[in-house]
Amino acid sequence: MLTDLGTVNEILEKHGYQRASLIGILQDIQSRMNYLPRKALLHLSRCLDIPLAEIYEVATFYKAFHLEPKGRHTIQVCLGTACHVRGSRRILSYLESLLEVKAGGTTKDLSFSLETVNCLGACALGPLLVIDRKYYGKMSTNRMEEILKKYR
Repeated sequence: MLTDLGTVNEILEKHGYQRASLIGILQDIQSRMNYLPRKALLHLSRCLDIPLAEIYEVATFYKAFHLEPKGRHTIQVCLGTACHVRGSRRILSYLESLLEVKAGGTTKDLSFSLETVNCLGACALGPLLVIDRKYYGKMSTNRMEEILKKYR
């Protein structure tokens, strides 16, 4: 994916080229580009006169920022206690095999990012899977391919 510096310039203009708006600028860049490309961060460093290391400090401190491209769809597998005892590790292993990606990674075609979470707050529905904020409870490997078809 090529980094569109025109987009970065639009975002900088919107924020008035203010150093104090760094987090908001990073959020907007990620929203438009689906991650924080290095080329965009270099441009940001030059335009705002902020050392690149300082920008990376902010970008790596907050879990919401991604330095690698993310998939169009995010799959979260709950590994909390209730989900774990109901087989969430099996669900995760099956997904890793099916999508050919390890947890924390993104598929080669950028369709899916696979993440694990400690709790999604719906323990009675475990094992629980969330795709793009849509909850799928009482998950089994038998249902997985049918659900994923909706997102391909």
